[in-house]
Amino acid sequence: MSTNEEKILRAFKPKDWNEIITHDTWQIFKIMAEFVEGYEKLSKIGPCVSIFGSARTKPENKYYQLAQDIAYRLTQYGYGIITGGGPGIMEAANKGAHEGKGPSVGANIELEFEQFPNEYIDKDKIINFKYFFVRKVMFTKYSQGFVVMPGGFGTLDELFEALTLIQTNKIARFPIVLAGKEYWQGLYEWIKSTMLAEKNINEADMDLFHLADNAEDAAEHIHQFYQKYILKPNF
Repeated sequence: MSTNEEKILRAFKPKDWNEIITHDTWQIFKIMAEFVEGYEKLSKIGPCVSIFGSARTKPENKYYQLAQDIAYRLTQYGYGIITGGGPGIMEAANKGAHEGKGPSVGANIELEFEQFPNEYIDKDKIINFKYFFVRKVMFTKYSQGFVVMPGGFGTLDELFEALTLIQTNKIARFPIVLAGKEYWQGLYEWIKSTMLAEKNINEADMDLFHLADNAEDAAEHIHQFYQKYILKPNF
């Protein structure tokens, strides 16, 4: 133990430790409450596809328009759309769902910046989360597919968590589409030329996701997947 760690430990009195333990214990109930609310609302919505991407994408951006088009096309196949509820790509997807008259769901996360529910979410389908991990469970459990648009760290987190859960058979396989070849091609090539070459994944793992460059291809890939498989919740 370092000198600094010893100083920190000596600075705590027993009552301080009790307060920390009590706080952590009560936090469990806050987490449980988020799971309960999420399960209650999302279990009634029906088949949905989650669309992920950057909150910073502007309406004039081609990927905003692509996300909107993909969402609209998916509603015509009978799917609702789930997003993170915020601006950017999330807003675009909810807008497409709204225009297609399909369920438009927003799983909003409480952040200090960037995140406010967009106007295209159905009023009865806004769910607010404090914890990222609870929110990710909802995306995975109640989605029949993922469409991953250009985004940042959060988008990659959601993509690779889904791939890991499918690869390890923790959830049933569902279609994952990377939309926007220009954006994703470099990552795809790196996975193939480095990760696969080093035998850190299997050849079959490359089939767990599909690169699409237009809305028709993205929506059709998900639709065709369920011509072979039964729609069902995960976990």
